[in-house]
Amino acid sequence: MESRPYLDGLNEAQRAAVEHGVAGADPPRPLLIIAGAGSGKTNTLAHRVAHLVMSGADPRRILLLTFTRRAATEMTRRAERICSGALGARSGGTGLTWSGTFHAVGARLLRQHAPSIGLDPSFGILDREDAADLMNLVRNELGLSDQKSRFPRKATCLAIYSFTVNAQAPLSDVLARSFPWCDAWEAELTRLFAAYVEAKQRQNVLDYDDLLLYWSHMMQVPEVAALVAERFDHVLVDEYQDTNALQAAILLGLKPNGAGLTVVGDDAQAIYSFRAAAVRNILDFPGLFSPPAEVVTLERNYRSTQPILAASNAVIEQASERFSKTLTSDRRSQQKPCLVTVRDETEQAGYIVERILAAREAGTPLKQQAVLFRTSHHSGPLEVELARRNIPFVKFGGLKFLEAAHVKDFLGILRWSENPRDRVSGFRTVQLLPGIGPGTARKVLDRIDSPDFLEQLRYTRVPAAAAADWPGFVELLGLLQGAAHWSRQIELVRGWYQPHLERLYEAAPVRAGDLDQLVQIAAGYSSRRAFLDELTLDPPDATSDEAGTPLLDEDYLILSTIHSAKGQEWKSVYILNVVDGCIPSDMATGTAADIEEERRLLYVAMTRAKDDLHLLQPQRFYVHQQRPSGDRHVYAGRTRFIAAPMLKHFDCFAWSPGAARDAAPSGFAEPRVDLKARLREMWGRR
Repeated sequence: MESRPYLDGLNEAQRAAVEHGVAGADPPRPLLIIAGAGSGKTNTLAHRVAHLVMSGADPRRILLLTFTRRAATEMTRRAERICSGALGARSGGTGLTWSGTFHAVGARLLRQHAPSIGLDPSFGILDREDAADLMNLVRNELGLSDQKSRFPRKATCLAIYSFTVNAQAPLSDVLARSFPWCDAWEAELTRLFAAYVEAKQRQNVLDYDDLLLYWSHMMQVPEVAALVAERFDHVLVDEYQDTNALQAAILLGLKPNGAGLTVVGDDAQAIYSFRAAAVRNILDFPGLFSPPAEVVTLERNYRSTQPILAASNAVIEQASERFSKTLTSDRRSQQKPCLVTVRDETEQAGYIVERILAAREAGTPLKQQAVLFRTSHHSGPLEVELARRNIPFVKFGGLKFLEAAHVKDFLGILRWSENPRDRVSGFRTVQLLPGIGPGTARKVLDRIDSPDFLEQLRYTRVPAAAAADWPGFVELLGLLQGAAHWSRQIELVRGWYQPHLERLYEAAPVRAGDLDQLVQIAAGYSSRRAFLDELTLDPPDATSDEAGTPLLDEDYLILSTIHSAKGQEWKSVYILNVVDGCIPSDMATGTAADIEEERRLLYVAMTRAKDDLHLLQPQRFYVHQQRPSGDRHVYAGRTRFIAAPMLKHFDCFAWSPGAARDAAPSGFAEPRVDLKARLREMWGRR
């Protein structure tokens, strides 16, 4: 048997997953890897890709699908390192050319097969905000904004539309299940969504949801589906528990009998149903095929101590339906997770501040500590206390790069040049000129709605305030439509936009830095279309507009919702409000499925901790009510997900500010500091 030294570092289960079907049955059975939290999922998937290549698979015929480009890049780099280590100087990388997010791969395939499915291959791609703007334009054109009763706003309309598309569910069911306050508008929403689809097709644009929807429907056309499926011998999917109905249908279209299909995920970490993710995709996966898919379970955890895992296992074992697994660790410890009872949210904040400062003194940086919560507003009292105590923190959230107004302006010019039928981009771009507002912009676009839009722009009458800038604006669009090299195009837009940036926005020099970053990013792309597609599908994370505390310190505490914390890890983790009404949220207990997802949320939060885990249960907390009685305190009991028999896995105690100064909680690793020696050393005496 040929030696495979690059597999020696894998444990038994990981190796079984990596080697499945590579040298065995032909065709191999589909594979489901149930990867428990911290079990080396990324490492296992990267090794499987590398092992396929090392065993003779053509890397150009391997499709790797992830939910972020960062994950795809990391997976590809790891696979390349594995191959390089095995082949040495002979290695030139894996040659993996089909690796990316569902949406990015979908866009690429749709462009290639556009003529076969009635699409114009030059279609533009709307990001979420642009899609909401187009939804709003259609909403206004239909007169729905003039209703006597308040019609849902554009963001809500887009959320309903997106959920309906991705869940492949009837609108009536979606409204009843997730948007009951909009139930009375079903007929109007149906009309709005039909007009929205027509507007997108008329303007030759697709939104994010279309990239999956068109791909899914393309896989239902036998002739086209055969061409797409024939491209790939192997399809590997990360985070399968987060897929929706469209994504599951796409995979079945690519691999109807499952041969060459590998999916990796953890049903215990399925927490995104609000995005239309369907946990049933992973629960039902083995039975979709005959013979059923092979299931390999990764249970060895490389992150947390065994006491943390014992408590986490106890929580998830109560789930009504799951793939059975018990996480274990070689990291032994006598320190159990702390289940701390406090009087209210003020004391909860006090406990956390004392503990994080003590941990910092003991050598754990603030960055290695995180406070997690079910809902964003739960951290309010803590944020006040952190500010009072001058403890820097960053709260996950804020504007993404493409949501910043100046970045959207810059990209809008390029998008309109790429696709003159893109009315949303045109609407935004025309309003960059002084004196042109929404009404005038709409009239301008109505006049130039034809193929020869440059000529019509040149002779369009505009308000006096815009007259001086108009010729230069038309000249810019002409140059962008011409044969100017891509690098020259980006320079032209940058130069034209700078004075408008200074006129329109405060802190223009800071915002200009974002545009310089865009120019640098653009230099790495061969064309305007490639740049716009990539940036829209996977934008950078932060901008000068980002919300939250400025990073004036090199060290800062992490605050995060549990949903945002998935995939992360910290030495010390504090979970707020582990009480009924918060976890589970009183807004998410309508069905058994809702409650099971809330259980998984708690499990995800607990398994982020490496060394220290603290679950806080205030006896009362503040709730905001839109009712005559106003805001009020409510009294709560411990979360239903930690039943009395499970308390043996926790160090349970009550805490109050006075008690905390007198003695450390039982079972908590208090920092050891010899103050007498420290004081002697201050004066040079021993």
